[in-house]
Formats: sequence, C-alpha cells, structure tokens
Amino acid sequence: MKPTVILVHGAYAESSSWNGVLEPLVSVGHRVIAFATPLRGVATDAALLSDLLGTVEGPVVLAGHSYGGAVLTNVTAAPGQVVGAVYIAGFALEAGESCADASALAPGSTLAETLLPVPLTGGGADTYIAPEKYHHQFAADLPVEQARLMAVTQRPVTDRALAEPSGDHPLWHSVPSWFLFGELDHNIPAGAHRIMAARAKARETVEIAGASHVVGVSHPAETARIILEAAVGH
Repeated sequence: MKPTVILVHGAYAESSSWNGVLEPLVSVGHRVIAFATPLRGVATDAALLSDLLGTVEGPVVLAGHSYGGAVLTNVTAAPGQVVGAVYIAGFALEAGESCADASALAPGSTLAETLLPVPLTGGGADTYIAPEKYHHQFAADLPVEQARLMAVTQRPVTDRALAEPSGDHPLWHSVPSWFLFGELDHNIPAGAHRIMAARAKARETVEIAGASHVVGVSHPAETARIILEAAVGH
C-alpha cells in the first residue's frame, strides 16, 4: 500500500498553498489530504492532526510547511504508522523549543517587524503579515500579483502558538526526516533550517538558491520530488 500523504500548511498561508504539488503525488497513486491547520496552538493543532491520522489506514507521510512542521512534530500516531516527516521550510522543533526559539537559532529573521496583531477576546492576539510587506517578507520569489492574492487569503496564527513550547516527544526522533528550504527565507533563516536538519539527522537536505519562505509554492516540482522520496525511501 502506498503511503497516504498528509500536507500541513503553516501560518500566513492556507491549504491551497499545496496546489502545485498535488498532481505529481496523486498521479503516481498516493492518496493526498491537505489538512486545514487551525493555527491556534501547537498542542491543540497537533491533537486535531492526530485525530485525522487515526482515520487513515496504512502508512502515512507527513509534510509540513513552516508552523505546520511544528504541528506534525507533535502528532500522536500508531506505532509505525508515520513513515516519513518532510519539512518544507518547516519547524522541526526540539522538546521544549518554540517556533520563536527555532527562528532565532541563526540570525536573519525579519518576521516580527512585519506583523499586525488583532487582539482576541480572552487575551492574546492573532497575527497577520501586513499586506504591503507580505511579498518581500514571505514570498519574494513569486510574482507580485500572486503574492498580493496570498496576502489577502493568508490565515492568521496566534502569538501564543508561536511562543508555545513543543512537546516532549518530537516525531523526528523516531521517524526519518527530509528537509527542503530556501536560501532567502526571511521568516526562518536558512541557517536555522540547517541546524534543525542536522540535529534531526535528515535523510536528505535540499537548500534552493534564491528561494523564499514559500519554497513549496515557488518550487513545486522540487517539493513534490522530496515528498515522493520520503514516500518510497522509508
């Protein structure tokens, strides 16, 4: 049985960010599910992803972009069910580490200065990337018009989610991992991605010259290839 591929989008994006990789996966016989990440908190989002996993028969490859990597890192799955974890400019957090911590593993993130907070009833805030800063910050290697549409459809993440410590049992400690990221990622610096990939002892690490944080959108063929590599290489 070919693995089911579950795609986990991150903050300031949404499920359609995976559109470019769907056909290469489906065309070779994989069932694909694009999980709608709530972006409310690492533990609560991971619990919902774990619920989805519980309905899937057979092996699964999880692929997460950005904050989606933090979510998949914290899933609970049946022993042996998840056969690969693919981090597409994603957070492969260590136990107790937050997304904010991991972004600071190397200098260069400029995300904080682009965020617009929306206070929430009960405390905390949703955060959006300011529309006029979205293209340069998030998707500089995409056409301006495409980035403008993505800025409008971006989904916010809570400030608490970005600061929430990861759980005690990171998935990548027990599951083989693959990493793909862009050289010019302004959200999570390439140096931080390299550190996360090295400590996870990644099966493969691909850094794409000139690519932005949305490397999965700007380089769908390379993204699909590494997900397929995980699906056949476990």
